Amino acid sequence: MIITDVWTNSVASYRTNLVLESMENRPESRLEADIPVRVWGMDADARPFFQNASAGNISSDGALLSGINHSLKTGEVIGIQYGERKARFRVVWVIDAGPVRKIEAGVQLLPQQQLPWKELTPEPPGKRPPMNGPNKRRYVRHKVLFPIEIGFPDTRRAHMQTNATDIGGRGCYVETLLPLNQGTEVIIIFWMDSEKIKTPGIVRASDPGVGMGIEFTDLENQVQERLQSLLEKMDTSFAAAAGTTQESISTPLNFNQSTKN
Repeated sequence: MIITDVWTNSVASYRTNLVLESMENRPESRLEADIPVRVWGMDADARPFFQNASAGNISSDGALLSGINHSLKTGEVIGIQYGERKARFRVVWVIDAGPVRKIEAGVQLLPQQQLPWKELTPEPPGKRPPMNGPNKRRYVRHKVLFPIEIGFPDTRRAHMQTNATDIGGRGCYVETLLPLNQGTEVIIIFWMDSEKIKTPGIVRASDPGVGMGIEFTDLENQVQERLQSLLEKMDTSFAAAAGTTQESISTPLNFNQSTKN
């Protein structure tokens, strides 16, 4: 039994070192220290999971996850949260690293996602974001909770009341453990001020255990512009409120200071 355990751990360590070596050869800078993260999605048996884990060897486009208690499949999309920030990643490789580090997985940030640990991994000199063509995401997506209603052309199906967590003038992303199938046609309903907006849409991305991306297929340009303006105001307001809260927390009160009338 002891020989078997030593052999298993040696093989796992060897495989891990090979993977880490290949990751270290990449040009982007990486941080070796482990950071605590939350991970969720669907495991290899199509069961939803949500757990704490560690992310190490982090870079501007990926990380090495360890301490995963569930088997994962390469190619699947999972959610990762660090602090208050979260994003979607694709599983690139998976290994069983033994009883201590458990399941390890290399993950890569999906396009158009904001890196949760961006402040820990500054972009290397000379790296620039990819240039999009004229038809690629014309409107910036905003990470705000925006209430929407999801209906269906088939009126017999019940509507879904939910929040978009990532939204722009052309579409949104809804976090849910049980997303609709890719290609499902939907009706999106939301409010701007006192006006009810209704537009057809289609599910373009379906990530089991994580969520779904919906494209607005027939939203008028004028309405898109108004929605984008509203989202920018919401985003700015949230950022200002968060900054004020953080400032009040980080500035201690001086109880020895006296006031003069």
